[in-house]
Amino acid sequence: MLATHDTFTHPLAVERVRLAFGGLKALDGASFHVEPGIVTGLIGPNGAGKTTMFNVISGLYRANSGSIRFMDHSIERLSPHKITRLGLVRTFQIARGFPKLSVFEHLMVYGAQQPGEGIGTALAGSASARQREAELAEKALSIAARLRLSHVIDNKVTALSGGQKKLLEIGRALMAEPRMILFDEPAAGVNPTLAEEIGDHLLALVSEGMTVLLIEHDMALIERICKRVIVMAQGRTLAEGTFDDVRENREVQDAYLGGRR
Repeated sequence: MLATHDTFTHPLAVERVRLAFGGLKALDGASFHVEPGIVTGLIGPNGAGKTTMFNVISGLYRANSGSIRFMDHSIERLSPHKITRLGLVRTFQIARGFPKLSVFEHLMVYGAQQPGEGIGTALAGSASARQREAELAEKALSIAARLRLSHVIDNKVTALSGGQKKLLEIGRALMAEPRMILFDEPAAGVNPTLAEEIGDHLLALVSEGMTVLLIEHDMALIERICKRVIVMAQGRTLAEGTFDDVRENREVQDAYLGGRR
């Protein structure tokens, strides 16, 4: 089971965020909030600013203006590792990792409160450090089993299939003991059966108290697992509501679905 955390009305609130690269407005005053304990979909056409928004929320980019609050903390000026320590973790479209490490070693690297993070603790090899190492090892094995990766636990990351790398990316995020995860196209490039399995994993996470914000182009997956959908276009928030609400929205049809047919 995942650890339970304090509940906020809006775990994540984005207000009037702007970011420009030279003369290009990547984000142009986008605002939205995410409700706790559900999967929220963030959709929009290519170039809408979705991944840029994830990069700003997670601290990889710094917005020119606007505010971002996570669990009542202002995070728009925090570094990525400080945001992660607050419990906000993101995944990437292309699974990242350490190619020379095994699946088990990869998961261990991303464990929260690593005993090796402090030089003194790492050198001393204290009993508390050894205990934490054992706890992380148990957690890594449990997450691998949850994601059906136990049979490749000793394989190098480079030996994994594309789908297994997607599952490992979920595992990497879970090792950080998050309160909320930003998933950037977790089902991209996988077969329909695995896409459905990934959707089931995300639903299981929210059933255990996690909050999920998901970028995805697979509209069948968005419709199945997202209770709420946010639509972006041209760096702005275009519409919010249920999947049916946004599907029937004329502005969304024009900007994202190509207009009425």
